[in-house]
Amino acid sequence: MNNVAVLGATGSIGTSALDVITRHPDRLRVSVLAGGRNVDALIALCRQHRPDHAVIADAASFASLRDGLRAAGLKTEAHPGKEAIDTLAGGDACDIVIAAIVGAAGLSSTLAAAKAGKRLLLANKESLVLAGELLMAAARNAGADIIPIDSEHNAIFQCLPSADACAGLRRIVLTASGGPFRGRTRSTLRDITPEQAIAHPKWSMGPKISVDSATLMNKGLEVIEAHHLFGLPGECIDVLVHPQSLVHSLVEFVDGSTLAQLGLPDMRTALAVGLAWPQRIASGVERLDLLEHGRLEFEAPDLATFPCLRLAYEALAAGGTTPALLNALNETAVSAFLQGRIGFLDIPALVEAGLAALPSTPAASLDVLLEADTSARHYAEQAIIQMTANR
Repeated sequence: MNNVAVLGATGSIGTSALDVITRHPDRLRVSVLAGGRNVDALIALCRQHRPDHAVIADAASFASLRDGLRAAGLKTEAHPGKEAIDTLAGGDACDIVIAAIVGAAGLSSTLAAAKAGKRLLLANKESLVLAGELLMAAARNAGADIIPIDSEHNAIFQCLPSADACAGLRRIVLTASGGPFRGRTRSTLRDITPEQAIAHPKWSMGPKISVDSATLMNKGLEVIEAHHLFGLPGECIDVLVHPQSLVHSLVEFVDGSTLAQLGLPDMRTALAVGLAWPQRIASGVERLDLLEHGRLEFEAPDLATFPCLRLAYEALAAGGTTPALLNALNETAVSAFLQGRIGFLDIPALVEAGLAALPSTPAASLDVLLEADTSARHYAEQAIIQMTANR
């Protein structure tokens, strides 16, 4: 029996993870649930799964969580704050950690799990973008298994399950759905609303990652992730737009062979792979019927209309703290867009201006990376205030 900590339990990935876990009570048990600030949703999950521990990252909501658990007659122990999440992720309360906390806020708990040698199902892409070298080194030193839960990286993992499998590798190809605005020109994106941007045509995701998909920044972050996960330079990582979202990634070898992983667009497949690898378990996802779907289409990404993908490649090539700057600038810009403070096209404009204005330094330590993150967020917030004032 493996005890599983689900960090980001109230989000879309957490929901999918819990669905898979409950299908296998003979081998998987929820021991830790962690949420951000939605106390009612977290208590409801505790009623269903009865974990040993529940954590609310928003410490101000701790009393509501504690009292709600008591009122429900649950023995689940309540904890407040991100420090508690870190402690539980790195402690004896769990064997497997599903890292699905959105944004840079998930970095510390992801690192804690890696340093403790856990099996880490990584859905928090910002951890790799912000501190990929540190995270991968921590995992190697502690013997942690990192299994990516992004469908694209999970597909590559399935095609390249060991370092030996990378011998003779020519390139990997990440697929992208193209988001809700595929085929649009830049001039038609000026008045895009947050509601339109989060209406993803294939995947059910949270608001932030949905906007990243709409700008193609999500794919850019995945390029940086793939660099760290599989040890490949940016020039060996390509992107193809594949609107059907059935081919999740491809791996090309020097002998002319190309391996691909296919499946319906459902995160539960990748989660089932991570929870049971190298065994296979039922995920609840239906089988892929290619006759029903008919055609598989591919096209090059439009970097002129969606420059965020280009910016991510440039940040990877620049190295040092530049990917951390990219991530922080983007997080702040997307948040402002979702709040209605800036426009859709302001997101890439702000990121590009910030990368040009902010200095990049060697990523010598976590403190250096966090300092870069802070400076980028300050720059972005000031730029947003200026944009708002000029309207």
